[in-house]
Amino acid sequence: MPTKPWSEIEKKMTPEQIARSDAKAEALRVGILINKLRQKNGLTQQNLADKLGVTQQAVSKMEWGEEIQLSTLQNVIAALGGNIVIHMPDEDISLPQFASE
Repeated sequence: MPTKPWSEIEKKMTPEQIARSDAKAEALRVGILINKLRQKNGLTQQNLADKLGVTQQAVSKMEWGEEIQLSTLQNVIAALGGNIVIHMPDEDISLPQFASE
């Protein structure tokens, strides 16, 4: 099956299709990040699911790029021992700090 360069395919896409494609790509990047952090912490999907109070299938969907709410992402990162930080030009703000202001 012949393949085309992405730039050629993108030229034929509507702005809405490009936006959906970009959103899916970002969701996949977040999923990959969750997967790498989970593995770095030596956790299985089931271990992380137990920490979050969700099913293993829910963790799998997150890792496969299902769109995730920011509050859910914050819970996942916290369960992995991290914190979400919003980087602004003049300062970095942690998500819990941002929410309390």
